[in-house]
Amino acid sequence: MERKFKLEDFDYEVPKELIAQKHVIPRDYARMMVLKDKIYHKYFYQLPEYLEKGDVLVVNNTRVIPARFFGNKTTGGKIEVLLIRTLGNEEWECLIKGKRIKEASILEFKGFKGRVIRFENGKFIVSFDKDIEEFIFKNGDLPLPPYIKERLDDKEFYQTVYSKKSGAIAAPTAGLHFTQELIEKLKSKGVKFSEITLHVSLGTFRPVRDIANHKMDEEYYEISEESALMINEAFENNKNVFAVGTTSVKTLETASDENGFIIPKTGLSDLFIKPGYNFKTKINAMITNFHIPKSTLIMMVCAFGGYQRVMDAYREAIKEGYKFFSFGDSMLLFR
Repeated sequence: MERKFKLEDFDYEVPKELIAQKHVIPRDYARMMVLKDKIYHKYFYQLPEYLEKGDVLVVNNTRVIPARFFGNKTTGGKIEVLLIRTLGNEEWECLIKGKRIKEASILEFKGFKGRVIRFENGKFIVSFDKDIEEFIFKNGDLPLPPYIKERLDDKEFYQTVYSKKSGAIAAPTAGLHFTQELIEKLKSKGVKFSEITLHVSLGTFRPVRDIANHKMDEEYYEISEESALMINEAFENNKNVFAVGTTSVKTLETASDENGFIIPKTGLSDLFIKPGYNFKTKINAMITNFHIPKSTLIMMVCAFGGYQRVMDAYREAIKEGYKFFSFGDSMLLFR
């Protein structure tokens, strides 16, 4: 009989001192727990030991935009805006902190204005009177998670070294451990890199209150013909496919056909992967970080690696002093 999970099943206590405030330098000197037949304690620079010629690493090349900025209502009240995703024609989904924000409220910023069109599903839809891209890249802040209290000296440390396509409001953190040198080492071994895109948005982080009825927000993704072909050839040739991060797993599952092969496509994904989910793709392993308790991310990892196996590994990580969350250490989780 299939177990019915409760939210509390994904809860655990992480000591405050284990919540990483900065990424290690070099990036690939982060620790890496390998969860295979048993637990092995490694470092991320040892990743090439686990890949062979012809294996594929699927990486999410999204780039975080400086999506947080400040302004005022026409009445003078201060506001803070967090862009979620563009809807086209200068309309954006946003979160807005401020008093008495309502439909038709006019928001003023440095050199442009916005008008609140409506409020739906916990988000404001705002129409700006010009393209705001230049403004946010000059004046916006990266929306770092609230548990990171220390100032980020170099904002590039919250981007993967292979980030290309702007649009995320948070980094695909499993990829933060890669360096260009490590990538070259893997490529020289014959490992292939398949780039996909999923713009990490609010859906990844929205708190879960009821697992059975939780709805994920939509996130934009795209998979090119070249990337899909590379992954599918690996499946056909019995090579290993490693998904870098929960975002890569989610994207591949969203774009998979019933036989587990990847369809090149662009769209929006609201897929919620939790224990009991039947994976279609033939992904062999996932590279991931240690995630927030009771989050959709830890639920996905448990679905992929097995609930008890993963939760036991988390307890081991705490005992061994691994660092947790966005700037924390890594797990190489074999299926």
